[in-house]
Amino acid sequence: MHLDRPGQAPSGLTPSLYAARRAVTLAFAAQGAAVGSLSTTVPAVTQRLGFTPSVTTAVLVGIALLAGVGSFAGLSAIRRVGSVATMRGAVLAVAAGLLLVGWAPGQVIALGGYALFALAVGAVDVSASTRAAAVERGYGRSIFASFYAAWSAAGAAAALLTALTARLGWSITGTLTLEAVLVVGLAAAIRSHPIQRAQDHPSVAAEPVARDVWTRLVPFGLVLLVVYVVDSTISSWSAVYLNRTLSASLAAAPLAYAAYQIGTVVGRACADRAVRRAGPVVVVRAALLLTAISMVSLAAAPSWALAVLAAGCSGLGTSALAPLCQASAARLRPSVAESILARLNLFNYAGVLVGGAVSGVLGSSGLFRLAYAAPAILALALLTTARHFSRPVDGAHHSLPGDNVAQRTARTNTPRSAREQETNA
Repeated sequence: MHLDRPGQAPSGLTPSLYAARRAVTLAFAAQGAAVGSLSTTVPAVTQRLGFTPSVTTAVLVGIALLAGVGSFAGLSAIRRVGSVATMRGAVLAVAAGLLLVGWAPGQVIALGGYALFALAVGAVDVSASTRAAAVERGYGRSIFASFYAAWSAAGAAAALLTALTARLGWSITGTLTLEAVLVVGLAAAIRSHPIQRAQDHPSVAAEPVARDVWTRLVPFGLVLLVVYVVDSTISSWSAVYLNRTLSASLAAAPLAYAAYQIGTVVGRACADRAVRRAGPVVVVRAALLLTAISMVSLAAAPSWALAVLAAGCSGLGTSALAPLCQASAARLRPSVAESILARLNLFNYAGVLVGGAVSGVLGSSGLFRLAYAAPAILALALLTTARHFSRPVDGAHHSLPGDNVAQRTARTNTPRSAREQETNA
C-alpha cells in the first residue's frame, strides 16, 4: 500500500485530495485497530468476567446487530454534519467502548461497553466508506483497497500487541487501555479537507434511488456477506478456536487473527494494481477460490501453527473482495453513495451475524472445525457473481474500476507506450 505524493500523481489531483486520502486512511486504520483489539481480547475478557460460552456467543451476535443500527445512525449523522465529523466522533466513541470493556467491574458494564463499541463501529463503517468513495472518485481510479490495507495492518498490529501484552503478563485492563489510547491518537489526526474533483453528497443523500440500483447491488452484497462470514468466523472465534480446540496458550491464541490481517495487508497492497491489470472478474474468481481452499485447510489444521498459516492464506483470499464490493456499489449512483453503502452494510452485518452466531453455536458444541469448513462452500457457490463486477455503470464504459469516462477516452487515445508508463507508475 502507498499513498501518492503530489509530485508523482496525474495532473488534476490537488494537495487537499491527498490530504483527504490520508484522513480516510487514518479512519480505516483506527477502526481496524479497534476491531482487532476487541476480537483478540475475547478469551481474556471471558475469563476475567466469567462469561459462559453461550453469553460470549450472544455478545458477538449482539455486536453485529447493533453495528447495523449504528450504520444507519451514521448515515443520519452524515446528512447532518458530514462524513468527516461523523467518522471522527464515531472513532472516539469506539475507543470509549474499549475502555468500558477493559475497566468494567462486572458483566453489565462490559455489555454496555460492547454495545457502545458496536454502534460506533457501524457509524465508522458508513462514514469512512462514504468518504473513501468520494476520494476514489476524485482520483478517478481504483484506490479502495489501500484503505482496507490500512484497516488490516492496524488490525494485525493490535492482535500482535494483544499477544505481546499477554506474554508480558499484563492485565486485560492495561491491554485495552493502551489500545484505546492508540485509537484516540489516530482519531485526533483525522482532519477535514475539501475534495475539489469529487465531493461526498450529504445534501442530496435523501434523493430516491431507483429499484434497479438495489437489484444491481445484490451480487456485491452476497460476495460481501461471504467475506464477512469468513472475517467474523476468524476474527471473533479464531483465538477461542486455537485456545480450546488446538491447545494454544493465551499468548499464542491471537496469532491466527494477526496472520489473517497480515494476509489481507499483503493482498490489499497488491489488489488495486491486480484489478487494473487483470480486471475485477479474474481477481474476484481467484480470491473466492483461494478463500475456499484456505478455510478448508484451517478447519483441518492438526496444530495451532498450521491454523495460523491457513488463517493468513484466508486473509490473502478475502483481501480484494470487500474493497471491490464497496467501490463497485458506490459507483452505481455516486450522488447517493452514502445511502447505497448503508444498504450494502446490511450484507456486511448479516455476514458478521451469521459467522459469529453459527461459529459460536458450533464451537459451543465442540464443532469449531465444521464452522471453518462451511464458509468454503459459500465461497465456491458465489463464483458466478464475479461477472457482475465488470458491468458498466451509468452509461460509462468502465474497463477498469474507478475510471471515469474522460480517463477512459484519454487512455484509448494515448499511445501504447505512454499507457504502459501510466500503468507502471
